[in-house]
Amino acid sequence: MAGRSPAEIRSSIENNRMELAVSIGRLRGEVERLTDWRGHLQRHRNEVNIGAAVLGVAIGVRLLSRRRRRRR
Repeated sequence: MAGRSPAEIRSSIENNRMELAVSIGRLRGEVERLTDWRGHLQRHRNEVNIGAAVLGVAIGVRLLSRRRRRRR
């Protein structure tokens, strides 16, 4: 490493900068894709609807069971 010329060092630094820029660009794209909750909802609409229905039924059952206990 000590035997490199200043031009070689500059070239290496520039190559590293370009590789870093590409890596950051890929990372940004991946972060955008992973944090796109609207896209996740659109892609998994059926699962979301089923989950909402199950949750609604569970809440309804719980509320009805509380009412029945209070009446006794």
